[in-house]
Amino acid sequence: MLRPSKVLKIDLLQIKDLLGHLKQSRRTDVVPKHKWRKKYTQYLKMSREKYPAKKSSQSDHKFQPTLENLLRDKVYLAAFHSYLQSEFSDENIDFWLACEDFRATASSADLQRKVREIYQEFIRPTARKEINVDHGIREEIKESLDKPSLTCFDEAQKHVYLLMERDSRPRFLQSSAYLRLKHKSRTLWYI
Repeated sequence: MLRPSKVLKIDLLQIKDLLGHLKQSRRTDVVPKHKWRKKYTQYLKMSREKYPAKKSSQSDHKFQPTLENLLRDKVYLAAFHSYLQSEFSDENIDFWLACEDFRATASSADLQRKVREIYQEFIRPTARKEINVDHGIREEIKESLDKPSLTCFDEAQKHVYLLMERDSRPRFLQSSAYLRLKHKSRTLWYI
């Protein structure tokens, strides 16, 4: 007669052999090619929504505001302006805002006055808040002082915008001022 422990050993060995002949389970990241594909993909989507992957700094990059969004929002604009003041490069944002105000000018008398003011404050060599534009743009603006149009600062404004987008915005988004503001807006959302 067999002892119970030996019977148990034989049964476990036989089960192990039987399990070895079974197919391996399918990989979960590969969509099976059968009629249940839709349900399977829906299941994967639901599980990803339930258990999202941890956010990395690269995925968080998608949610950072563009310069255009920063300039449209009054709160972020004020924070961006004060940040640029702390970095001694606020002439760029001041020039951009002055150009936006200039574009909204309706009367020709105001247009003439504003052109002179913007030129004296930002464009003229040795101006109080001289912006960094090349000589060609500076000369075009100087020539347009006699007959100003609403587009006479467009090239300079575009140049300054690109400077802020490439240089100032990325540093601002890493600054403590932006991070505090971002955290503050998130907490206000929950209230």
